[in-house]
Parts: sequence; structure tokens; C-alpha cells
Amino acid sequence: MRRLQIMLFCHLIFLIIVSAAKAQNDADLRKIKLPPGFNISIFARVPNARSMVIVPEHNAVFVGNRRGGSVYVAVDKNRDGRAEDVAQITSGLVMPNGIAWKNGYLYVAEQHRIFRVQVPDLKSFGRHQAEVIFDDLPNKSWHGWRYIAFDEAQRLHVTVGSPCNICTTRGNEGTIIRLDKSNRAEIIARGIRNSVGVDFHPRNGQLYFTDNGADFMGDDSPPDELNHLRQEGQHFGFPYFGGGSDRTREFSSRQPPEKTTAPIVNFGAHVAALGIHFYRGTQFPKTYRSDAFVAQHGSWNRTVPQGYRIMRIQMDEKGKVLGKEVFADGWLQGGSSWGRPVDIKEAPDGALLVSDDSAGLIYRISYQK
Repeated sequence: MRRLQIMLFCHLIFLIIVSAAKAQNDADLRKIKLPPGFNISIFARVPNARSMVIVPEHNAVFVGNRRGGSVYVAVDKNRDGRAEDVAQITSGLVMPNGIAWKNGYLYVAEQHRIFRVQVPDLKSFGRHQAEVIFDDLPNKSWHGWRYIAFDEAQRLHVTVGSPCNICTTRGNEGTIIRLDKSNRAEIIARGIRNSVGVDFHPRNGQLYFTDNGADFMGDDSPPDELNHLRQEGQHFGFPYFGGGSDRTREFSSRQPPEKTTAPIVNFGAHVAALGIHFYRGTQFPKTYRSDAFVAQHGSWNRTVPQGYRIMRIQMDEKGKVLGKEVFADGWLQGGSSWGRPVDIKEAPDGALLVSDDSAGLIYRISYQK
């Protein structure tokens, strides 16, 4: 009898905690400002949620993690826009931030390597041995959280951060690499400080990526960036430029070794532009088609915080930037943040999923006329 009472008491406490958390989440969501017709809700609760990949055949979203060494899966069995089950499927990994999917395989990028695991169904996950496909990444924790994505030709792209604030890079540090069919790496872009978001334009197929500017150059310098790779081998300026056209003090007397490419969009300094996604669906109004959404994780190296929001980059059909505007805002309140957007992906129904590693949530942003 005593044991039953204790169990009932613990269950009651659990329900109270869950109820309080839900009430707080609902209150926080009401702070988010969106354009008319848009709505935000909670898709799943995932600790330290970072990069995502949506796998429609399993009704699942796999989620990478920068701090916990784990990969999670959130499953929406009935496709109602809210995950019924969230499970931790790995542990003990080294910053498994990068996550991707191709032909029944889950790809995971750790700090030092990339591996894949066959996932014919979610129940059998873990029964198949992991296969390391690339192990020549710098094993350095500074900017060691990789981002990976496949293009339309099914080639895997990997962002490799510079292991420093401002420094000379070596090997494939500060680059974007692409793996061929034999998993051999080719450097396709250089001069990148820390990109944690890439996507491919749905019309021109070319690579666009975010990059974080250097720290300790002032409250309003340098800008964070959105970049466009038009041809392989372009250099995007780091470490000669901290971001945009702002030169770094350490390299101000040295000329870049080759022609550098300026960003197509300058964001505010230290906003930490991360995930980017081009809208391909039909749920949102037609004017959003092929526009880019960029998650701004938010500043830490600034007197007055900024960022903590989602930007919309308006583009024409050829991928030329027409303008930018705030799409979702409200994670920053009175100088304090309650959430930090990280990655953005598009669900099969055209809604957007947005991860938040600070609140431990994945949001769903939908539109209804």
C-alpha cells in the first residue's frame, strides 16, 4: 500500500511538472510574432535540438545534437503536426550536429568523422553496423559542429568551420567540402569562418550558405553573412575579412591570396545566422515560393543582444536577392532570450519545422487562409 501511494504521488508530481511546462510553452509561443495567417505550435520536445532531417517514409524527424552526444528521432505517426514519440537513438558521440538522409541511410557528422547507418524501419535501428565514410575532419572542438546536406545530384556537402576566432587555417579548415561517389573530399569553397547552414536553390540548384562573423570586433562589426557559391573554388574572405567588407586587425596588412566573393546579404553583427531553407511547398502564399528562411541563433558577443528570430530573404526565380525582412520574432524579450532558433526544414505538408537548442523544442510554423 505504501509503495502504491509513493507511485501515485510521483505520478502526480510528474503530471504537475508536465502541465506547468506546457503552460509555460503556451505562454512563450504567444510572444512569437508572425505575419497574418501564420501560426506556431510545438511539434516535439527534443533536448538541445540542432540540425534536422525529415524522413517522410518513416513519419520521422531525426535531430542532431551539439552538446549531448546523442541523436534523437521524433515520430508523428498520424501526421497531425505533433510528434507522439521522441526517442534517443544514439549516445556517446562527439558533437553529432550534422544529420542527413539518403536512400534508407541516416548520415551523421561528428566533429571528426561522418558515418552512416541503414534504417529500413525505426524498430530495427541499431541492428545495422555503422559505416564510417569519411574521417578526415579536423578533430578540434572550436567550430567543430558540422553541417551536412545532399544536393539534387545526391552529393554530400560538409561545412568545416575554422578552429578559431581569427587565424590562419590549414588543410580543409574553413571550407565547404563535397564527397564524390567514392567518398573522396573535394574543397569547393574556402575562406569561411563558421557555416552551420546550407541549402540549394530549387530553381538554379546552386549552393547558398550562412556564415558567422568574427567575435570581439565591436558591437556592430562585422556582419553575419548569407553567401552564394556560383562556381567551385570561390574564396569568401576569412580571415582577411571578419565578415562582409570589415577587415580583421590581425590580417589588415595582408592581401587575400585570391579574389574574394562578397556576401549577397549582410545581417546584423553577431546575430549568429545558422540554418537556411528555400521554401518549396504550396501551403504558404505563392509570394513565399523560392524565398529563403534563415534562423538567427542570437548574439552573445554584443552589449545589447540581437537576433533570436527567423529572417525571410525575398528572391526572384533566378536566386537574386530582392530584400529581407523579419518573419518570426519574439524569442528575445527585454534583453533576455527564452529560445534560440537553429535549423529550418520543410515538412511534407509545406509547414516549416524550426529547432531550438535552448528551449529544447521543435516548432511547427503553418499557414491557413
